[in-house]
Amino acid sequence: MAITTQKITVEEYFNYDDGTDTRYELEEGELLAMPPESRLNARIAMFLVAEFLKLVPFNLIACKDTEIEVIGRYATVRLPDVMILTAELDRLLGDSRSTITRDLPPPQLVVEVVSPGKQNLDRDYRYKRAQYQARGIGEYWIIDPIQSKITVLTLTEGLYEEALFTEEMRLISQSFPQLKLTAAQIITAGK
Repeated sequence: MAITTQKITVEEYFNYDDGTDTRYELEEGELLAMPPESRLNARIAMFLVAEFLKLVPFNLIACKDTEIEVIGRYATVRLPDVMILTAELDRLLGDSRSTITRDLPPPQLVVEVVSPGKQNLDRDYRYKRAQYQARGIGEYWIIDPIQSKITVLTLTEGLYEEALFTEEMRLISQSFPQLKLTAAQIITAGK
């Protein structure tokens, strides 16, 4: 649900403070309050963090704590569930606010876990897909526990190529070929 009635800039978003602990995304110039995550979505994100810790240094993993400015008609800043940063990007991020601005290189991987609701489906499958593609993010995973599927989008010549994984299919990632997880393991958070 939009909080602001008029469009705001990225700078206004960065300076916004309503005195609460509410987390926000900026979408097309509108401030959106991020509702609390479902327990399953939080477990999926943490399960992936645990798996990525086996493959990359901990300082390159961001979990619900680093935002990224994306390209759009109006100012848009996303707060992905999980990101894998590059070593260069980790060095360039400031200490005061963990924000990947447009002038910084993109992360290696972005993972979004779909929350219930049509608005969330459109946001993760359509809008974020286009924004992350335009931002040059090499790999984008959409984990959909509602439909029990994972979509892996790989940037090839500026466009995302899509691969779909369900049930016992082993997830194939160009960024992390050594990852040996099935869609079911991820969707059920390793149960």
